[in-house]
Amino acid sequence: MSTVAAPPATKIPHFINGQWIDSQAIEWNDIVNPATAEVLGRVPLAGAAEVVRVIEAAAAAYPEWRRTPAEDRIQPLFKLKMLLEEHIDDVARIITQENGKTFTEAKGEMRRTIENVEVACGIPTMMQGNNLEDVARGIDEMMIRQPLGVVAAITPFNFPGMVPFWFLPYAIACGNSFILKPSERVPLTMKYVFELMERVGIPKGVVNLVNGGKEAVDTLLDHPAVRAISFVGSTPVAKYIYARAGATGKRAQCQGGAKNHVIVLPDADMQMATQIISDSAFGCAGQRCLAVSVAVTVGEAQKTFRDSITESAANLHVGNGLDEGVQMGPVITPQSKERIHNLIGVGAKDGAKVVIDGRNPKIAKYEAGNFVKPTVLDGVPAASELTNTEIFGPVLSLVHASGIDEAMEFLARSPYGNQASLFTSSGSAARRFRYEAPAGNIGINIGVAAPMAYFPFSGWKDSFFGILHAQGNDAIEFYTEKKIVVERWAKEHSRKF
Repeated sequence: MSTVAAPPATKIPHFINGQWIDSQAIEWNDIVNPATAEVLGRVPLAGAAEVVRVIEAAAAAYPEWRRTPAEDRIQPLFKLKMLLEEHIDDVARIITQENGKTFTEAKGEMRRTIENVEVACGIPTMMQGNNLEDVARGIDEMMIRQPLGVVAAITPFNFPGMVPFWFLPYAIACGNSFILKPSERVPLTMKYVFELMERVGIPKGVVNLVNGGKEAVDTLLDHPAVRAISFVGSTPVAKYIYARAGATGKRAQCQGGAKNHVIVLPDADMQMATQIISDSAFGCAGQRCLAVSVAVTVGEAQKTFRDSITESAANLHVGNGLDEGVQMGPVITPQSKERIHNLIGVGAKDGAKVVIDGRNPKIAKYEAGNFVKPTVLDGVPAASELTNTEIFGPVLSLVHASGIDEAMEFLARSPYGNQASLFTSSGSAARRFRYEAPAGNIGINIGVAAPMAYFPFSGWKDSFFGILHAQGNDAIEFYTEKKIVVERWAKEHSRKF
């Protein structure tokens, strides 16, 4: 990704206080189509002064928005849902162009985006408090929820449409003003979505978009007017943001990396397991935070699953996600491609057998793309670096266990806890797995255990830092403060009614 000193003609603006504003940033990054290497535009790396301007606009808009009734705050969201439905193909096409995933995958992502808008429309019910009369004689007590103020989200490249909407609709429906800092690799999706939001009647300053890198993030973390930070990305950055947000007294919910395991028992429906695990491991080029990265086979499943997943991986059609019949697109950058190549080499050096090698494929018409084909590594040693390294690419490691006890012990050693899945036809094994598996999102015969929008997107250990997660009731709790009111009214003996 190149850096240039002056703004090009195809520059991406910020959205501040209801207006598109050209950035005065010194540094700009190319936005590159990962399948074709075509430069789609350039995005500014905003300096602190521009970010402060965004924060001030959001702070100025907050008091009036906070006083707007909840029923009125959700009316623009109903309109936004309809616009997203009408323009779903347009947004999905942009996602594919700047992210690389297939058009079908991008469209599925937008369905989850819309789902979060739908759930946030229930704020008048979800944000309700509670009360109790006569906690003492003549005294009543109630709990009410009130918005925080200015809140911000820092979102990743892998789901440029969906992840911002884990936060945005809930934050504004609760009465907060909102700032989004999308990944500088994929700013086009949210630019288009914010153009749609201009049409739904959200007051100026309530939603804002700023493009940038580390300086923009640090400004959001340090500014006293920003009350809460939401983040999705790698574990090292999640730890950094969580610590820095805590040092400045902010709430933070920081989704980190993952190394997701699936256990395949011998009694599993092997055809179903193969299809579902293949979709999980290789879909979106392995760049999902819920992608299966390690398959632990038990007993005779070692050979049957290895053979079936190898065949499935070998037959996937890789190419430009906008082309008909393509099942997997490229990874995001040449640097990602090189890192994945190197990690495959590490696995081979450590003793794993490269059953299917996806390095350096030849993709006709897209020789300049960042393509890595599906890769299967068999017999990855427990001591290998790959055991606890998030590859974030289309690479599936196979590990064998003699029984479910050994398989569960292998899962427990992982520093991550985003997702774990089990494939079996045994209800007893499934119940044990659900009870003991050390991860926040659990799948039983499910390869991508992505919660619906009315459930929180959970995560444990090094996969999440915070208490309240994204989506659902957790989002309401995160974006509001509880206030306890205790009331007593003296009797007015002289007044008659």
